[in-house]
Amino acid sequence: MDRIMTAPECRLYLITPPRIDDLAAFGHRLAETLDAGDVAALQIRLKDAPDEIIAAAVDVLSPIAQSRGVAVILNDRPDLAARLGCDGVHIGQSDGPYAEARRLMGPDRMVGVTCHDSRHLAMEAAEAGADYVAFGAFFPSDTKEALTRPDPEILTIWQDTMQVPCVAIGGITVETAASLAQAGADFLAVSGGVWNHPEGPAAAIRAFNAAIAQGCADRG
Repeated sequence: MDRIMTAPECRLYLITPPRIDDLAAFGHRLAETLDAGDVAALQIRLKDAPDEIIAAAVDVLSPIAQSRGVAVILNDRPDLAARLGCDGVHIGQSDGPYAEARRLMGPDRMVGVTCHDSRHLAMEAAEAGADYVAFGAFFPSDTKEALTRPDPEILTIWQDTMQVPCVAIGGITVETAASLAQAGADFLAVSGGVWNHPEGPAAAIRAFNAAIAQGCADRG
């Protein structure tokens, strides 16, 4: 999975919808979506779902993603991520300490950390060994209430001073993707911007990749 987090410039980091009612149907939709263009990682994010629902989702979705070279990252739950064979876990500031997540995941799987709008939190996570840090929310989001609103400059400063990749998250759309890629994001984490795209998620992947390419080309 090292290739995922060290690829050049900026790539898409896809997050599942907050609820998946028909797992089999969503699996087909996911396959078509991932086949439409470059996606580095898939975060399975089913907040407040029972463990058996999360496990079923990982069971169905992981082979679809991994067979396409897409890393599977579970949100919030390093214990489940380790047990279910995910490639990584993403933890928030209230999901327990990084050290415990790393202990559960081992040295070879990814641990990413939400750092909101704080370079201090991000530097602490990076120095502890996090594989990536996430800043956001950059824009209002229907998926999650945003408590912080960082300036895109935080991505530029991070890119100029640190080696650990940074992820931009929160309300990102095709229209705003280029500006965050240009600012220095290594990955753009997107959920609603893909799944709710008016032309469908496959069209969204193509549009996001085009926007990301433009943003990377415009980096100073």
